[in-house]
Amino acid sequence: QVQLVESGGGLVQPGGSLRLSCVAPGINSRIWPMAWYRQAPGNQRERVAAILPSGITNYADSVKGRFTISRDGAKNTVSLQMNSLKPEDTAVYYCNKIPSDDWGQGTQVTVSS
Repeated sequence: QVQLVESGGGLVQPGGSLRLSCVAPGINSRIWPMAWYRQAPGNQRERVAAILPSGITNYADSVKGRFTISRDGAKNTVSLQMNSLKPEDTAVYYCNKIPSDDWGQGTQVTVSS
């Protein structure tokens, strides 16, 4: 059973930055594409960033230019650097492989003044 553990969330002012981390001991990111997802209250979970085993990345239009996904294959970790945060980025953030497996608890990101 995959155990995903996300961390790094918190309360930040608009324009601020956060770095999220995900430990995925049961997923080999050298084989599987990995992604960060988020879910705001009342909304469906959406994928915001993905990274292929090749290292190629892609982003949702809403975060392009502000978020950067990276991974450490040796440590089975995936990170999400989030800059220039906006109130609409407020959500619970999750990591998972593509296609998704069991979900972790996620980490709450709140952008507010």
